[in-house]
Amino acid sequence: MQNDALKLELIDAANALADAARIETLKFFRSQKLETSNKDVDGYDPVTLADKNAEEVMREILSSLRPEDSVIGEEFGKRTGNSEITWVLDPIDGTRAYICGTTSWGVLISVEKNGHPIFGIIDQPYIEERYLGGLAKAQLISRTGSRNLSVRNCADVKSAVLLSTFPEVGTIQERTMFEKVASKVQLTRYGLDCYGYALLAMGQVDLVIEAGLNRYDISAPIAVVEAAGGIVTNWQGEKISDGGQVIAAGDERTHAEAIKLLNS
Repeated sequence: MQNDALKLELIDAANALADAARIETLKFFRSQKLETSNKDVDGYDPVTLADKNAEEVMREILSSLRPEDSVIGEEFGKRTGNSEITWVLDPIDGTRAYICGTTSWGVLISVEKNGHPIFGIIDQPYIEERYLGGLAKAQLISRTGSRNLSVRNCADVKSAVLLSTFPEVGTIQERTMFEKVASKVQLTRYGLDCYGYALLAMGQVDLVIEAGLNRYDISAPIAVVEAAGGIVTNWQGEKISDGGQVIAAGDERTHAEAIKLLNS
């Protein structure tokens, strides 16, 4: 994308969405007024009024600022536009964490062109951390200022710190495959939702391995991690955009070794 004016317009629009979603999600966070419903007949897939309100306000802003673009959101599906740009929105990634009052949830906003993320935001409203990646940006903006994002070197799996939503997400077979890596790493932590990818982009951890993801779960993290110098693929090492099995790594050496372990 060569047009600098368009790049700035997309970044400004994405930040406007994140600003608005912060307001809506914080209205109910850690509130006794929070009510939830279940979207999954056979399991538990919670949704709250905060999810719906946040996506609605983001869609309204896009209708005003970028009416020709397509929009895909977790709560309200797809709106087809006429441009080559698609916005992918997850108003609260980690609704379970949100309901529990923990801070690993976030707002995910992605700008895609021709099916691949070119810019993404991982925003954590409560602790005021915003991770931006793509269109020549790799930046964390927080209460203490801003800093560049960069993944860290990690020579092998045995030295790696691994994050995942397992065992909550994934099939029994996928969990068995995951354990082949988890049993080899230095440290494994669970249940970080989108915040795991933010920590990877910041250089705090080395691997994120998950399964059962949707497009809106992974589009923004792909943009942020890749902008910070990391790699995001499926478990076979192929490029992804629609979700499914995902492995993100800061170092190609660790990524390659983890892929071999997953498929051994």
